[in-house]
Formats: sequence, structure tokens, C-alpha cells
Amino acid sequence: MEHCYYCFMVIEQRFNHGPSQQPTPPFKDDDQEYPLFVTWNIFPHNPRKSSSSPTPRLRGCIGTFEPYPLAQGLAEYASISAFKDRRFSPISQSELSRLECGVSLLTGFEECDDYLDWEVGVHGIYIHLPNPATALKMAEDSASSSSGSGASTPAPASKKSRFGGPNVLTATYLPDVIPDQGWTKEEAIDSAIRKAGYNGRITSDIRRSLRVRRYRSEKVQCTYDEYVEWKQARS
Repeated sequence: MEHCYYCFMVIEQRFNHGPSQQPTPPFKDDDQEYPLFVTWNIFPHNPRKSSSSPTPRLRGCIGTFEPYPLAQGLAEYASISAFKDRRFSPISQSELSRLECGVSLLTGFEECDDYLDWEVGVHGIYIHLPNPATALKMAEDSASSSSGSGASTPAPASKKSRFGGPNVLTATYLPDVIPDQGWTKEEAIDSAIRKAGYNGRITSDIRRSLRVRRYRSEKVQCTYDEYVEWKQARS
């Protein structure tokens, strides 16, 4: 839970003092590194004042598949997901009391044998789809080069990160997203393909061309009220 509390500390510090300084984490930072995601949800009203259990909506979610030292990664992605998720406007200070924070530490990455080689409710999926537009351009460039006289010099290969590159479309869903949406495996794969930016017709050949990595997630979450109670107990 201290990981969520720290995320609240980070954005509270930013509201009060700006982004130049980070608070001291309330947990032992033992130099372990994790891929991680930070999720912000927002309640429609203060849950403490409600007799029912309101359902929060997504307010921001961004993470990284590159392992980060825990305190550094949480501080960085708490801010990025709160203020730089392009799907949403930046979180405002007036929304702070209605927020819920979720921290997901990603573990157990494995290559799937095929696009269905994973379990709903157990695994998250990270898909890699060869970019059709780039592949077409490369094929056209290759045909153009081969039609000339003499030997041609191949273009230098594009640099790729560990998890993709300019010739690959990628997308992910965390393990809890797929059962929450009620998707089958194929529906989740098709949604991930769209999320990656592919707008063409999704066929069985497209699905079979995917490279899919499955992973697990250890997730904790807490509301702002729980964070305040923890903070008051420390003082």
C-alpha cells in the first residue's frame, strides 16, 4: 500500500511545491527494478459521503515495460499518468480528494506460442504487430532497388528498443482489464490490435502475425481517503 501512498505524495507535492522536488518514499528502496504501471481512477463524488459504492472511471494510466528502480519509477509514472496521459486533461488539485491510485508491478514475462497462449484473469498481454504501412514501403523500396543495374547498398537497419521499434505496432492490456471488460481472448487481441493503431481489416493472418508476450501483475490500490488516514496516523 505504501507504493500507492507514495504516488499520492508525489502529485500532492507537485500541487504544493511544483515538480522540482520529490518526497522521500515511505518504503525501503532496495534497488529492485520492476516494469510498472500507475493507474489513476476518479470517483463521481466522495465515496465517504455515499451510502452506495460508486464506480470510479479511468483518469490516467501509463507505465513502462523497462525495469525501473522502484522509487524512481513510481515517482516518474505517478506524474506522467496523472498529467501527461494524452487521452485526458491533466488531473487538477480539485480532483485530488476523489482519486483512487493503483500500482501494478509486472512480473513473469513469457513469449506466447501463439496469440491465444495466455489465460484471461491471469495474464496481461503485450502485442507486437508488424506495421503494415512500413512493411509495404520497405517492399516498394526493395523492388525499386532491385530494378536498378548493379548491386545496391541496403539501407541501415532501424534501431529498435528491447520491446519494439518503428516497424512494429504495440499495445498492452493489464491482467485485470480483460476480465473487467468481459472479453474473450480473441476479442481482447482484436481490441489490442486496434489500440496499437491498426485500422485495417483484422483477419486470422493478422492475428497469426502477432508476437505476443504474456505477463503477470501484482497490483495494489487505495483511495485518497485511505491515503489521508495513513498520513494522519504517521503524524
